[in-house]
Amino acid sequence: MHGSAAPPGAISDSKRQLIVRHAREHFVSVGYAATRMEPIAREAGVSTATLYTLFTGKAALFTAVIDDAAEDFARQMAGVRAIEGDARSTLTSFAEAYAAFMGDPFVRSIFRLVMAERPRFQAVALRFFEKGRDEFGATLIGVIVRLSQAGELRPIDHPSWAAGHLMGMIEHPVFFVPLVTGDEVRVRRTNAEVVAEAVETFMARYGA
Repeated sequence: MHGSAAPPGAISDSKRQLIVRHAREHFVSVGYAATRMEPIAREAGVSTATLYTLFTGKAALFTAVIDDAAEDFARQMAGVRAIEGDARSTLTSFAEAYAAFMGDPFVRSIFRLVMAERPRFQAVALRFFEKGRDEFGATLIGVIVRLSQAGELRPIDHPSWAAGHLMGMIEHPVFFVPLVTGDEVRVRRTNAEVVAEAVETFMARYGA
């Protein structure tokens, strides 16, 4: 038994969000298998009955945590709108924001969690990765198309490929290297140096 359940409609959105945020900390710190529902309920200040009213079990709570993280990332990227200007300054603006986001240790921790549990939650993982790709890629593709139409970049037949080139040059040093090494190996270049080199290489390939 989990105690007496809260009446329908009595659980506020803010309380649900609090549960999800506490659950996120548990899943990230100890993984899916070791996470228990009772401590999460206690830390969120709700009964286990209330927790199970909102989430039928740990799998449902995990799904909510990953979907919430994806929404968090989308909100962050919604604020990344490259400045109006020439190609170099516009791309640098985007690249700096992207490097800061991908270099965030918390972002890596969520990606590690999704990767570790992907065999068990394939649909959740796929939804998470596709949302991130769409949020990041769509913004940059739009910038590249605009700059190409303005004559700041060469005519580009496949702007999605060009976007992938720029993002890949940033992702590898600031995200994938620490991701696969557990943060034990860090690239010596600063984010600013990574961005400058990536934009320079991109402009050499696509600049008008």
